[in-house]
Amino acid sequence: MAGTLGILTVVGARPQLVKAAVLARRIDQAYKGRLHQHLLHTGQHYDPALSDVFFQQLDLPAPEVSLGIGAAPVTVQTARMLEGIAGAIAQYRPHLVLVFGDTTSTLAGALAAAQSGVPLVHVEAGLRAFDRSMPEEVNRIVADRLSTWLFCPTAAAVDNLAREGIRDAGGAVTGPDAPAVRLVGDILCDHVLGSLPLAGERSAVMRDLGLRTGAYLLATVHRAANSDDPDRLAGLAEGLLKAARATGLPVVLPMHPRVRQLLTRPTHARAARALQGGNGLRVVEPQGPLDMLLLTRHAAVVLTDSGGLQKEAAILQRPCVVLRDRTEWVELVATGRVSLADADPDRIADAVVRDLGRQLPDAAGLYGHGDTADRICAALLGHA
Repeated sequence: MAGTLGILTVVGARPQLVKAAVLARRIDQAYKGRLHQHLLHTGQHYDPALSDVFFQQLDLPAPEVSLGIGAAPVTVQTARMLEGIAGAIAQYRPHLVLVFGDTTSTLAGALAAAQSGVPLVHVEAGLRAFDRSMPEEVNRIVADRLSTWLFCPTAAAVDNLAREGIRDAGGAVTGPDAPAVRLVGDILCDHVLGSLPLAGERSAVMRDLGLRTGAYLLATVHRAANSDDPDRLAGLAEGLLKAARATGLPVVLPMHPRVRQLLTRPTHARAARALQGGNGLRVVEPQGPLDMLLLTRHAAVVLTDSGGLQKEAAILQRPCVVLRDRTEWVELVATGRVSLADADPDRIADAVVRDLGRQLPDAAGLYGHGDTADRICAALLGHA
């Protein structure tokens, strides 16, 4: 395409900031003058610990548009995002709108692009947990259906799309009815491989928290399905305590601000008692992306309900216990890199004990080779 291809990239959650930073760096390094990215931050993650630190540590330029949506019911968030994103499309007149993953911001970006008649790019297309009770699953499906460009992280994702009738149209890409489906790898792999040396230079998190390599468990809990349900959150908390007792290792838990707020509710009193710290549980503030890389790299076992952290653990060859009953990253289960423990305290503790000291094979190639951003850029310019 002659001239500069303008892209409006919509982000709102911290994993999306990581991926946008990778893409921005690659554009600046190799595609300046041919691609230009306008960054729009919806404010879905509005706490400074979940947003500002990511711009600082990843050298990500400040967003050109900040909607500041903040806390609200999902329907209200979506409506406000739609209005703001549509306004940005009218202002910047991009050639493409690009969304990552499966958040409310993803859904709003996809709908705004479709309603504005702008082709949509979905990075991390084709993932399925086969559970439409999950908001993330609905968001993925809608984004994939509306997309002109579908960039898939794995062959399984390509197969999922094919089963739903979404196949590469070949030749000229004209829209969601004649889409481009490309297997490009996972852009998070670019981040892990590219940022780990920088994390080693810049992050002092191991020293600051007094941690030794392989002598702690790392846990994160943030999904609404886990945190909104008092019984599930209590079960997860009790599972973390059981794991600490069974292994003799402390569990380091960066506390999501939303979860911290939920713990003030009477309905969540049981979980709050378990998560108050002590008894082998170390509750800490949310960590920046470079700090989390190091914490993951040096943990004995990772426990999480985060899809992104599952992949980071695999790339860094750390065993991972998934605090859900299923995962969209099916290849991690198939290759034995993760185990599913749901919110059952005994299953969580047993899985951690089994994983302790386990050596995982190199995940090279599982999610690409760290060149996903380059492959995306080349494809958008018609070179792949």
